[in-house]
Amino acid sequence: MEHHLPHLIQDLSLILGAAVITTLIFRKLKQPLVLGYIIAGLLVGPEIQFLPTVVDNASISTWASIGVIFLLFSLGLEFSFKKLMKVGGTASMTAFTEIIFIMFAGYFVGQWMGWNTIDSIFLGGMLASSSTTIIIRAFDELKVKSQPFARTVFGVLIVEDIVVILLLVLLPTIAISQQFQGAELFFTVLRLLFFLLVWFLAGIFIVPSLLKANKKLIDNETLMILAIGFCFGMVVLATKTGFSAELGAFIMGSIFAETTKAERIEHVLSSVKDLFAAIFFVSIGMMIDLNSMWEYITPILIITLLTIFGKFFSTTLGALLSGQTLKHSVQVGMSMAQIGEFAFIIATLGLTLGVTSDFLFPIAVGVSVITTFTTPYMIKSSNWCYQGLQKILPERLLLAIDNYSNYNRGVQGTSQWRKITRSILQIILINGFISLAIIILFTNYLYPYLMERIDNGPLVKLSVLVLTALAILPFLWALINKKTSLLKNAGSRGMIKKYTWMPFSALNIIRILIGVLLVIFMIDRIFNGWLAFAISIVVIIGLILIFRKRIQKVYDSIEKRFIFNLNERETKNKIPGFTDAENANIPWDVHLSEFEIQPNSLCTGSQLVDLEWREKYGVNVALIKRGDEYFYAPDRFQRVFPFDTIYVLGTDDQISLFQNELEKTHHENGNTSLTEDVSIQKVILSHENDLIGKSIKESGIRDKTSGLVVGIERTREKILNPSSEEILKATDVLWIVGNRKKIRKFQKYISGEISETDL
Repeated sequence: MEHHLPHLIQDLSLILGAAVITTLIFRKLKQPLVLGYIIAGLLVGPEIQFLPTVVDNASISTWASIGVIFLLFSLGLEFSFKKLMKVGGTASMTAFTEIIFIMFAGYFVGQWMGWNTIDSIFLGGMLASSSTTIIIRAFDELKVKSQPFARTVFGVLIVEDIVVILLLVLLPTIAISQQFQGAELFFTVLRLLFFLLVWFLAGIFIVPSLLKANKKLIDNETLMILAIGFCFGMVVLATKTGFSAELGAFIMGSIFAETTKAERIEHVLSSVKDLFAAIFFVSIGMMIDLNSMWEYITPILIITLLTIFGKFFSTTLGALLSGQTLKHSVQVGMSMAQIGEFAFIIATLGLTLGVTSDFLFPIAVGVSVITTFTTPYMIKSSNWCYQGLQKILPERLLLAIDNYSNYNRGVQGTSQWRKITRSILQIILINGFISLAIIILFTNYLYPYLMERIDNGPLVKLSVLVLTALAILPFLWALINKKTSLLKNAGSRGMIKKYTWMPFSALNIIRILIGVLLVIFMIDRIFNGWLAFAISIVVIIGLILIFRKRIQKVYDSIEKRFIFNLNERETKNKIPGFTDAENANIPWDVHLSEFEIQPNSLCTGSQLVDLEWREKYGVNVALIKRGDEYFYAPDRFQRVFPFDTIYVLGTDDQISLFQNELEKTHHENGNTSLTEDVSIQKVILSHENDLIGKSIKESGIRDKTSGLVVGIERTREKILNPSSEEILKATDVLWIVGNRKKIRKFQKYISGEISETDL
């Protein structure tokens, strides 16, 4: 009796078998597995005639679509909205400069080669992102992941991911309409931002609370099912509201990224994600047409050169504009010169919609393959490139770049007025969007539902009005009435002066107007006529008067729960990385690196005074972590023991020499995260400060901050690693590395906000 297997099972066997072989080969060659999967797809696709070929292409396409969903979900898990908020101005300026330049360059190069408008637009979109996978692999191999430029690169990649997600929403609109319709694109972006904020706020409030309430019932299996269920649920919701499945998966991943279960979800889903991602990239390889690639070899080479030199130029320029040094900017630019996995997704989107030419996809594959191989060599040669530019560029230009970089590093932090304004705008946006979402939800879904089932129209309208009003009242109350802690402190300290009173009043008027417009919008969607409008206003005012105290309590409870959920993961993580912003303004090429002392290390048991690391390599030990103990700014008699984690401050060259010395006896553990409790911050000495005229040793800064003064900025002078006998002067800018909280208290003490007894 003959048994027949479904074609899908035979095809999966063929695909995974080919993937295993290419994976082993590419691991041996130390090349990205993505390329191996694409080669596997080429082997089992219709292009290679003498090998077995996949039969059920429709089913494989469905599995590949699931692979894209898992890829975007896992990307969301690594993304986190809080990461985006922490991306500094350096990464944002660099990313937007690079993206705008390369997208327009891609479009115009496409037009120059005679392509149609849609092909040129999709080419610009394909070039908009770089490959996170390839960059991380190259950084690991070259051991540069802990250097400052690497943190800028990771920030740029985060912004790029967001822009590409936006492109996945906008490109279909442009492609279908075959033209730029400014108003339609504007409302599409506005609608996207609205749903992003609503989904994020609702998700952060609901998902972590659900996980916490059922934490005793959730094991790995249940967590995997729950995560996948929520992911596909959001995919369905996104498509129902007119967005892409990829966007829904990404949003759900970013919501889970804010929970304490993020790492665990990533772990339990890693195998499933890898399986479907492999099928996706194999399906990409199956679409390769070698004849087309050879036929379009000239466009492939042209776009490869555009990618390498265009991304290098634009990224370097963006980093320079953000105030980085020439060396830092060149290192960032040399790291970003490739196209990422999103290029395949965008190219596949064009083919699926039937709006792009067939040659665009093989060109994307060809450019990706070439730039994948060139990336490690470009990163490795960044110092050589920097030195070459130093010799070529005019001395006047180099001096201007240096002065501009120093100026940007000296710019003071955000003023109190700007902080207060930003916090008020956050209140308006968040509560306004939530109120609007509730109104749309109740009037679009609850109102028609009740009208179909209840004959009494006026009763239904009144009921929907009351329910909607009760639902939005907490947020409407906050929109109009809520004061931030910054505003309260500013008012109590008399910081709101005559010249800032008018802007504050204007903001408060705007808040009230927005609240009134929301109420009018809500009533208009339910009732018609002035009489109904007047009755509705009376009902809403009555609800406010009756429930005003309860409204405030409900809102406080909601806000407290939301903030707790948002910060829970960060609170529980003992050693998260610290942000680019904390290192962005350091006036020297110094950064913190982490090393673990191995049992066979020659330094084990020695005192820092005997090791002479500062004298030999110029580095400072900022922190020693021993189990649950932290030794900030350890004194010279502190010993180093096995499995101690030491945080060392130095320049790139100093760290490199120090690392080479350590590797003579042990290997670095590869962990480059930095403890949140240690940071580098600046303190400005005013003319009235009592520390002026004292030496660093006499000032007691070490005791007050558990930190070291590692640099002093003085008029036209920079002192790195100053002596403890150095006398402090008025307007000195002190750079201190040590306990974050203590340094911030010391800053308040210096500015006169707290007394010495409060330190």
